Amino acid sequence: MSTAAGAFDEGGVDVVIVGSGVAGLSVAVRLADAGLAVGVVTKAELSVSATRWAQGGVAAVLGADEDSTDLHLADTLAAGAGLCDVEAVRLLVQEGPRRVEELIALGAVFDREASGSLSRAREGGHSRARILHAGGAATGAEVERALVDATWSSAAVVAEGLFAWELMVGDDGVEGLIAIDASGELVEVRARHVVLATGGAGQLYSVTTNPSEATGDGLALALRAGVPVADVEFMQFHPTALHHPSMPRPLLSEALRGHGAVLRDASGERFVDELAPRDVVSRAMVGVMATDGTEHCWLDATGLERFDERFPTIARELAAAGLDPATEWLPIAPAAHHLAGGVLTDVDGATQLDGLWAAGEVADVGVHGANRLASNSLLEGMVFGARLAEALEGGQRGSRASGVVRPFFGADGGALPLEHVPAEMDEAPLVVREDSAMGTAARRHELQLLMTRHAGVVRTREGLLKGRRELEQLETSAEPTTAAEAELANLATVARAVLVAAELRTESRGSHVRAEFPDRDPDWERRLVHGRMA
Repeated sequence: MSTAAGAFDEGGVDVVIVGSGVAGLSVAVRLADAGLAVGVVTKAELSVSATRWAQGGVAAVLGADEDSTDLHLADTLAAGAGLCDVEAVRLLVQEGPRRVEELIALGAVFDREASGSLSRAREGGHSRARILHAGGAATGAEVERALVDATWSSAAVVAEGLFAWELMVGDDGVEGLIAIDASGELVEVRARHVVLATGGAGQLYSVTTNPSEATGDGLALALRAGVPVADVEFMQFHPTALHHPSMPRPLLSEALRGHGAVLRDASGERFVDELAPRDVVSRAMVGVMATDGTEHCWLDATGLERFDERFPTIARELAAAGLDPATEWLPIAPAAHHLAGGVLTDVDGATQLDGLWAAGEVADVGVHGANRLASNSLLEGMVFGARLAEALEGGQRGSRASGVVRPFFGADGGALPLEHVPAEMDEAPLVVREDSAMGTAARRHELQLLMTRHAGVVRTREGLLKGRRELEQLETSAEPTTAAEAELANLATVARAVLVAAELRTESRGSHVRAEFPDRDPDWERRLVHGRMA
């Protein structure tokens, strides 16, 4: 196996995977084991992804008598607020247990009871305890470790420090991609298939739980190529991020509330059901903070026994911040956490551009709807990464009439209608200014601030319009020569899409809240789509 970008020079590979989280590496391992020449492109190190930051766990029904996949399906649909695709959700909950068992066979070690059985926790929005954890709150790190080890031993090429910038498209669909290497040179990566597995876009906001690499790169690649992208107005804000100067914000896992931690306002009163879906809790917190005139609420975990033993990762982070959960309440505030929308795919991960696939947070297969159910994200990557690999290995190249893309084929079958964003709003270019002394890092910070001000937990039309005006005045490079410039350009591309979609959706649903339209509108049971490719 080669680890250099130059290894792509001689004819390319069968499949190039962009990103190194659970979805991308699940695909890489499966396709490599099937005998395909697989390349993995990642702008950082292979082990750096949002997956390793995931604390909550993996939601799966593994034969517990009191639980069922039907209950898991119902909980997911309820959290998704009417925008989930039922076909996709059913596949998620039915195939999830098998994928978890495969991951365990690959070497992932999950927490177990003294009896030897797998431990299960309950989290917000779940009606049963079905969440598997590793190391208390280090599930993502354990999943990532197992997949990274397997990828190093099976992939043909792993190119670290290579930034995917543009899709190469020909008459037969995708032909590879153009990337930027560490020296700023453009590199062609030839491949018959490209898999986007780049994660989310939490870095759109100044307060986020996402790592610095979560800059919406795969979404921007698709948007620039005209590939349909939908539901980007649904950015989930995790309610219990530690209110602390560090960034990304330390995440106080939902597992704490599942074990009995409670939320309190400035006067110490409980004000919300701690196990309600995340959008409900975040919205309640914003209301309390506005009423109290404070920047945060409190998480009271003083009643939890054996905290350091059960949640060692969180305990270390709190100790580093000088906080003792056994004796003091923990300051918390909502932080950008997970983008429910993404590149539209069928239930096998195929997009509307032949040869282009997407899986994980960058994809919109319809399982999250307007608000992701806790601990369904790692499961999504495992389930639909596996389906993608099987479809690609079986010869599929383009999307089929399944899941959220059925309307593109004139088929309904229960899929929600697709509402296209007007072209004049979708294609407005950013103003490019070359005479500014403001550096790339400063421009990125300004973008994050404007998104936090105008497209946060609660939005208004006035704020969203102001956000678009401010974004249009943000200097950016038309032709990035560094990864930092490319990330800024990608953030600006995705930010525009979020602002436009949030302005057009005149209702409150799931993680999208409009102050002027506080209720859910049945007429908006549809997906807002950017892009024109049929």
